[in-house]
Amino acid sequence: MPDEPDPMSAMRVPAIDLRACPRRNGSAKPRAPSAHVSTTPDDRLHGLSARERERLREARCALDHGYVAMADRTLSKIRPRARRHPEFLYLLGVTRHLQKRRDEAISALYGAAALRPTDAHILTSLGTALCNAGRIEAALACLSQGCRLASGTATAWYALGRALGRDARLDAAQQAFECALRCDPRHVRARIALGDALRTRGRIDRAVEQYRLALREPGGVRAWGRLANVQTVQFDARDAATLERLYTDPTLAEEDRVVAGFALAKALEDQGQYVAAFTVLESANALRRKRMTWNPAAFRRRNDEIARAFSSQPTTASPANLGEEVIFIVSLPRSGSTLTEQILASHPQVEGANELPDLWAVLDEESRRRGVEFPGWVPLMGADDWHRLGRRYLERTVRWRRSRPRFTDKALTNWRIIGAARAMLPGARFVNCRRDPLEVCLSCYRQRFARGQAFSYDLTELATYWREHERMMQHWRQQHSGYIHDFVHEKLLAEPDLEIRRLLEFCRLRFDPACLRHHETRRMVRTISCAQVREPLRVNTAHAHLYGDLLAPLRDALARQAAQVGCDG
Repeated sequence: MPDEPDPMSAMRVPAIDLRACPRRNGSAKPRAPSAHVSTTPDDRLHGLSARERERLREARCALDHGYVAMADRTLSKIRPRARRHPEFLYLLGVTRHLQKRRDEAISALYGAAALRPTDAHILTSLGTALCNAGRIEAALACLSQGCRLASGTATAWYALGRALGRDARLDAAQQAFECALRCDPRHVRARIALGDALRTRGRIDRAVEQYRLALREPGGVRAWGRLANVQTVQFDARDAATLERLYTDPTLAEEDRVVAGFALAKALEDQGQYVAAFTVLESANALRRKRMTWNPAAFRRRNDEIARAFSSQPTTASPANLGEEVIFIVSLPRSGSTLTEQILASHPQVEGANELPDLWAVLDEESRRRGVEFPGWVPLMGADDWHRLGRRYLERTVRWRRSRPRFTDKALTNWRIIGAARAMLPGARFVNCRRDPLEVCLSCYRQRFARGQAFSYDLTELATYWREHERMMQHWRQQHSGYIHDFVHEKLLAEPDLEIRRLLEFCRLRFDPACLRHHETRRMVRTISCAQVREPLRVNTAHAHLYGDLLAPLRDALARQAAQVGCDG
């Protein structure tokens, strides 16, 4: 879908102005929104018939209670004439956004904003939709204007903070979350988001403080998950008792119970109660798995299609050095990829960009352009097409080369599309992080991921996913010898100096001693391991031996899968 005309283009500024934020004045009472903002339902429904007003009130009520399908049905009953009303377009846009129909949501919200350009509610919703669609510049324009119009509204500042965080502007994001909390100190999502921003910047103690404050508020259960993810924080017996009461509370929402369960398992593990911890893990993983969709057979078929599409390397018009800026870190989750990135990002030539969506996004753009799902269009590609996609990837990632010439991309599913990446970017390098598969699978099983990774909540499926990674990596190694480097976690722990030197040599980087002191590097780290990589290497990170025979089914499943791909794990 082409970009819509941007009615907010005049608001684009090189820096976000946070001066509208309420000042610390000893009072936490929010200020009233700007007079430009309609605040009552009647104000927002001006010009509609009584019948249409009632239906839009019903749609808003349904959205407020999470009944998205009901809101959609109610909006479908609105007469064509009333569908040009800004409130209809606003509610339609919110509904489509919640349905993940992003293009339709953005189109509707742009229409509403054109009719009400000073409505902070509309601007905030439009900015949020644009942010989630990856259109960060336009999102920041809308959201900053929304904050100027409604400077006393916590929701507007929270949305701006999220967009700033997506753009790696963590100083400004932190300020926006602080503004939200000055408007409403009990805004739990802003409190947790502030903790996330602090944690990403390495301010672990302050992040933990924010998470603990969030626990005091209704709806603060999610903060337990954040605390559990700070791997360097130890839960005490009181934490374990609190979490046990929470986990067994029959009134707790199911997803909150999952969060509490994973946190309780860590608390029990911290107390040395491994049998009890594993029992809770089994229950929490089962709850999480039933809310996820993942089909192992379909996953394997898709991988087979990708491998067949790249049974030989496509011809590309790209010069051999196109993409030499990129170091792809490809691995399973919890295999040491964040540590690998931290080592590389300690080099003065390398920016650690974390998990980027851009490689898959470029392929998705081509799928939409051709009307054929990847990899179905691979045989249709000419040499110039691959060059075009490579240039598109470099355009999308240019922000990561503002201060350093090289950057890392460690998206967790890039291992499936190495063939496409090599056709697009023949100068790129690929670092395959490897770790004992038993430790990898157990670490995933102990972790509630924020999104995706549906395979990680069942031990048998974890073994299957591990097999698929091994199988695909064997395929890519055969085709791209010399461009893929296996970086083995256990070897790194045994001989860090030697292995880091080999890694740098493979990446065509001169040796720099800062890479040996990677834990001293100050940078943004967005992943679960953000606290761990800021500590010196520890050799005692294994957990499987603590669970003993409880992991026998996983060991057996991994042995069967290893036999299928002809490797020793």
